[in-house]
Amino acid sequence: MTDSPLQNRVVVVTGAARGLGAALAHACARRGARLALLGHEKPRLDAVAAALPTPALAVETDVTDAAALDEAAGEVRRRLGPPSVVVANAGIARGGPFATSDPAEWRRVVDVNLTGSAHTARTFLPDLIGTAGYHLQIASLASLGAVPMMSAYCASKAGVEAFTHSLRAEVAHHGVAVGIAYLSWIDTDMIRDADRYAVLRELRAHLPAPARRTFPVDEVAARVADAVERRRTAVYVPRWLRLTQAVRTVLPPVVLRVSRRDLPRLEAEGATDPTGPLGAGGEADHAAVGTGV
Repeated sequence: MTDSPLQNRVVVVTGAARGLGAALAHACARRGARLALLGHEKPRLDAVAAALPTPALAVETDVTDAAALDEAAGEVRRRLGPPSVVVANAGIARGGPFATSDPAEWRRVVDVNLTGSAHTARTFLPDLIGTAGYHLQIASLASLGAVPMMSAYCASKAGVEAFTHSLRAEVAHHGVAVGIAYLSWIDTDMIRDADRYAVLRELRAHLPAPARRTFPVDEVAARVADAVERRRTAVYVPRWLRLTQAVRTVLPPVVLRVSRRDLPRLEAEGATDPTGPLGAGGEADHAAVGTGV
């Protein structure tokens, strides 16, 4: 797509080793962008970079480490140039009851999803001001409606929504556009792993039929890349998710009613034990934290 606004632009994607991050890298590269892939799992990042049709750079870094992100940003600038687009995609999840959750593990989800997103924005904001660029925050259905057994994930995704709105208002006069992507279930390692746990599987099963559908990751990535080209304020996948904004205040009572009915049985069956990190990306983050990478 040689007529794309992304042609020859530098696009940074965090959490790019797998899942949506990797798929989005491919979607942007097909539009002519030069990609900087940030995250854990350097061999996987290298493999994604090698498969792209445009110049790409893979940098292993932890988005919760501000100093490491600064170093990564310096390498991106030296090797590719100043970014015009930054996509804060890195995220992890764990399931289980809040009361018995490990405080450090709970905090890690918030650190990666919320604080890591803020570090990402802070690190690259000078570049985006210089290029009148675009920052896209990857959010979730959980930003619109919280569910039980996912308290850290829901809190972090609600937080990134508020952060995005605040940042947008602060930098608009600098010519920087800030968008947010509200995404439903995507066919990634994280979602497939979550479906192995009865409590998460059943809570999802009680959603309305359209809200239970899982979308192919390449389809979602293409929609997100379209939003990047157009510097959208918000993108919803699926599109009907936008309607949830108008009724989000009624979601907590609905979730409460379902939880009161189903959680006692699931607790009695022993199905509410902590899940541990969900998906290969979550496992990679857990391993990296343990080794200090």
